[in-house]
Amino acid sequence: MSAQTYKLIELVGSSSEGTDHAIRDAIAKAALTVKHMDWYEVVESRGHIADGKVSHYQVTIKVGFRLE
Repeated sequence: MSAQTYKLIELVGSSSEGTDHAIRDAIAKAALTVKHMDWYEVVESRGHIADGKVSHYQVTIKVGFRLE
């Protein structure tokens, strides 16, 4: 396997459905313009509380993609 060089970008996804949905949406949106994404790392998770319940999720992720 040859050595690879990666670049990191930071994305913030949000969803009213959950953290998994927020991550998937952020990666899907980035995939429209960023090629060769290989991995992600959750950096931060936070949300909004309304009426004693979680009403919105926000997740910050770092995404690594291979440089051509």
